Amino acid sequence: MGGGRGPLRDALLDAAAELLSEHGYRGVRVQDVADAVGVSRQTVYNEFGDKWGLAQALVLRDNDRYLDGIDRILAEHDDLYTAVAAAVTFTLKMSADDPIKKAVLTGSGCDELLPLLTTRAEPVLFTARARLIDHALAHWPRLDGATVAEVADAAVRLVMSHVMLPAEPVERVARMIADMVTRYLGEPVRPEPQPETQMTGQAGAH
Repeated sequence: MGGGRGPLRDALLDAAAELLSEHGYRGVRVQDVADAVGVSRQTVYNEFGDKWGLAQALVLRDNDRYLDGIDRILAEHDDLYTAVAAAVTFTLKMSADDPIKKAVLTGSGCDELLPLLTTRAEPVLFTARARLIDHALAHWPRLDGATVAEVADAAVRLVMSHVMLPAEPVERVARMIADMVTRYLGEPVRPEPQPETQMTGQAGAH
């Protein structure tokens, strides 16, 4: 199938993502994707080979976008706490209310697409774990690699559980996981800000 990137390919993938979210893999035809973009069915076949090739290209594009985002976010933060919190926030917000991205991140939720996820050996969140480990050890070489791997695995599994069954606000989950990671590694934890009313009251007491 075609491997290039371009406006037409992205338009077809965007249309496929929307249709798959609404109807599932079995409920979408190649003709539906072509009609959504205003091209012929043959154009879609020329670009992706078949419907399965289209779905595969969509999953791989979302994988790449997610992992590029993780790399970008980790590079923007100099301390471990904020790096972890930002990565968790990005993941949870990206997966919210989007069954395709949820399936891409966890390997669950869209059964027909699960075989596509095996093209990268394991759900993409665990690839993100490897990037988090590499980032932590590069920025804080004093950390023990095995310990970093242990807590990164626990953090990823917690993120996966909140992707599948969100029960708390995103920011609270991000703080909780960042706190767990930094405490486990013995790194500084960012303190919670004092409520303004409490600080005002304390100031008036002196």
